[in-house]
Amino acid sequence: MTSAPPRILCVGTHHKTGTVWMRRVWREIGEALSIPFVPVHNPQNWTRIPAKGRVIVANWGARFAPALFDTPEARFLHVIRDPRDVLISGARYHEDAPGRSERFLHKARADLGGLTYQQHLRSLPSRDDKLRFEMGEMHQRTLTEMLDWPYGHPRAFDVTFETLMADTGCETFAAALEFFGFDAPEVEVAQKIFFKHALFGGFSDKNSDGTTDRRLNAHVAPGAKRGWRQVFSLEIAEEYSAGFGAALVRLGYESDARAWCDAIAPKTAIPEPAHMVQPPPLGLAMGGMA
Repeated sequence: MTSAPPRILCVGTHHKTGTVWMRRVWREIGEALSIPFVPVHNPQNWTRIPAKGRVIVANWGARFAPALFDTPEARFLHVIRDPRDVLISGARYHEDAPGRSERFLHKARADLGGLTYQQHLRSLPSRDDKLRFEMGEMHQRTLTEMLDWPYGHPRAFDVTFETLMADTGCETFAAALEFFGFDAPEVEVAQKIFFKHALFGGFSDKNSDGTTDRRLNAHVAPGAKRGWRQVFSLEIAEEYSAGFGAALVRLGYESDARAWCDAIAPKTAIPEPAHMVQPPPLGLAMGGMA
């Protein structure tokens, strides 16, 4: 790997893998250290990146122009999450997200009988039906993005959402900062910002007047350690294994495409509310990439 100093600091996440968290963290780091923060939603617009000086380049689908991966002065931080918990978090969020969020949720679709994505999701009678619909829609797109990433790239720092959620001492985040070429004083400043916005640190979903920040609360969806164990039925687990089991193995979350289904406990049939039951509060989850 070339010794060119890092200048283009790329931060990539995926839907429901800590995007809002990372956006807040890296915007504030940029402000604190006078590093421009440039979201590039379309990889083809990578020419917007300044030709000189450090810059934080963000893409919330982890989609960067191929040319950037061949640029010696570019470094990448890439965050993924257990896809099964992404599915749970996504279905919950898409059912409740307000009209100003995620425009694709609120467009009428002919294939859904004129309903929007959100309206159709809300109309489904059971949690399994909701997960099944989500699985074939936004979840499939998100998982495809995760799989498209060039894992093992020498200028990329791959980390899981679960690892960051357990990084109470900020050691993993500090390693990412050093990978980005931050010096010791900059690492200290950035670590404090990371801790400030972490659920285990200074983050709060309350406004200064004590009211709930609904926008934040909508994005920070519950998802306990291996929350899918409490939410997935055996039928959904089997369907997920058949469709995406190989992806779980490739991403390092399982060693076998189907064996994990045996961890699913039989669910007692109980009436379900109109909105999908939320999983337990967020806890600390598994470690880094395999």
